[in-house]
Amino acid sequence: METALQTAKEHNLDLVQVTEKVEPPVCKIMDYGKYRYSLQKKERKIKIKIAGELKGVRLGFNISLHDLETRAQQTEKFLKRGDKVRIELPLRGREKALSGFAKEKINKFLEILAKLISYKVEKELKREARGFTMIIAKA
Repeated sequence: METALQTAKEHNLDLVQVTEKVEPPVCKIMDYGKYRYSLQKKERKIKIKIAGELKGVRLGFNISLHDLETRAQQTEKFLKRGDKVRIELPLRGREKALSGFAKEKINKFLEILAKLISYKVEKELKREARGFTMIIAKA
């Protein structure tokens, strides 16, 4: 045991006991900080898979009805997979003055989507510097 501890100190590593149940105890020489970091990284990946990824759907200011239906079908696929969806409608130039029209476009999109799949609003429709955004998830 002492030789293993000495070897670990020489290489600036840690001596980690793997199991207590056997005699003599089983130990491993490793960098414990790196090991903990890799475990935390794996946990984060698992949480992302459970919560689902955040997918984005961008609507245009002058988007046609048919294109809204196509985007709604794509959003339905994302929601069925368990992903959250961020709906964006960027506004440029004079479009910023017509925010009411932009809200109507988003509401029309949500009406079409409601016919396809039920959803819940994670983050309400919000006016930001470049346009409107909101986040929805499967209900």
